[in-house]
Amino acid sequence: MTTFTAGVKDLARRLFGGYAELLRMPHTARFAIGSVIACMPFPMVGMTITISVQHYYGNYSLAGALTAIQAIATALVGPLLGKLVDIYGQRQVSIPTIIVWIIASTSLVTAITHHAPQWVLYAIVPFMAAIPPWGAMSRGRWARLLRGDHARTDRALSLSGVLDECMWVIGNPLASTLAVISGLLAFSFTGMCVIVGALMFLTERTTEPPSQTQLAREAGLTRAQYREREAQKAAALQTARSAHTADADATTATHQPAEAHAATNADGHQPVRKPTHSHGSIWGPGLIAVCATWFGLGAFQSAASISIIAFATEQDMKQYTGFVFACFSLSSLTGALVYGAKDWMIPLWKRFYVCLAVVNLGIGSFLFAKHLWVIMVIYLVIGVCQAPTWINGNQLMLHLVPPSRFTEGMAWMGAMNSIGSSVGSAIAGVFIDKAGSHGGFVVVTALAIGSLLIALTGIRQIKSSTETPTLTEVEV
Repeated sequence: MTTFTAGVKDLARRLFGGYAELLRMPHTARFAIGSVIACMPFPMVGMTITISVQHYYGNYSLAGALTAIQAIATALVGPLLGKLVDIYGQRQVSIPTIIVWIIASTSLVTAITHHAPQWVLYAIVPFMAAIPPWGAMSRGRWARLLRGDHARTDRALSLSGVLDECMWVIGNPLASTLAVISGLLAFSFTGMCVIVGALMFLTERTTEPPSQTQLAREAGLTRAQYREREAQKAAALQTARSAHTADADATTATHQPAEAHAATNADGHQPVRKPTHSHGSIWGPGLIAVCATWFGLGAFQSAASISIIAFATEQDMKQYTGFVFACFSLSSLTGALVYGAKDWMIPLWKRFYVCLAVVNLGIGSFLFAKHLWVIMVIYLVIGVCQAPTWINGNQLMLHLVPPSRFTEGMAWMGAMNSIGSSVGSAIAGVFIDKAGSHGGFVVVTALAIGSLLIALTGIRQIKSSTETPTLTEVEV
């Protein structure tokens, strides 16, 4: 018994010790937990709109179109908000954004419950995209606090994934339960979470990264001059690392057959890999490949969500849909805990593709499910790879964008995911109205396979990006 207890304590220490160490750092628990509470609109609003609109209007196409419009608006507004946060600061951008969201959510729930004309809903929904990029801002704080410590930075990103999954575990069943009772109740709870979380996050100012405006002013430069200087530093770091790698390759090549020297320049030196993005821009092949992957990920997962709701409704089990999604999040939470506790020796790009393939192929198999509980079991099995997929994506971003533009880069990744979500939910809504949930699952399977193929086309760029230095090493 003593040995068993000691083993359990050792396992708990390995799983949670690193996370506890991070949260014991001054002020970190406040902003980390606050950002998750403020993010409640993400798991709750989409499902609340779908259930409420279907209840009052009896139309899945309308519900799918509204969630698609919200996703498109989020995709358009997200990068802009991320860029503004990097330029002006987290508090300066978040406070007015929250005010807009509260007004929009109050107006939307009033319109739905009073069965307003559909054009009113279409006019209000875009303003529901006024959500500060809490997750990106929180990860930006971690990246700044732990700059240069790769192991703890990776664990902090895993911790953020763990907390995000806790939010989805709580948010999905709450959304389905509260929305069935009253759309007003669901939106009121979400609004309260936004206010409480925002107060926790924004009043913690000691960990807030300096904005580009602050950094430029301290350096006696304009923002444009500062961004150019930072891009030059990042490019110089990448070039230095690439030159070091090339020298190592050249040393190895001296022991290889003559054919191995065919790629050398005329002076006998190995060519140096060019920086992955140009001066003043965060866009390069690696970021484009990641954003394309996140587009596909959003497309088939949003199609799966609305198809599952339709499937559950047909089986008279709509009240259990939130718990099915919560199982996915609970499994993902478990995966995040284990994934972040281990120091991985497998290359990042390989981990990324293995986790992505498990999620895509697993959700694509929903087409063959005959009962809601079968879908729940599949979610439990494949969910362990969901959070690691996002964690790996976050780690890729550390290689692709400089630290003072990290929020903007993360926002672009989220924006492409939202655009994919809008495409997936809109297409699935049309097929569900025509052929029921089976039609929706046909769309899910097609999108899951297609998105995996899209991701595989970018494998060379994503692999190459992991071989460049982590740009948080740039001193700004």
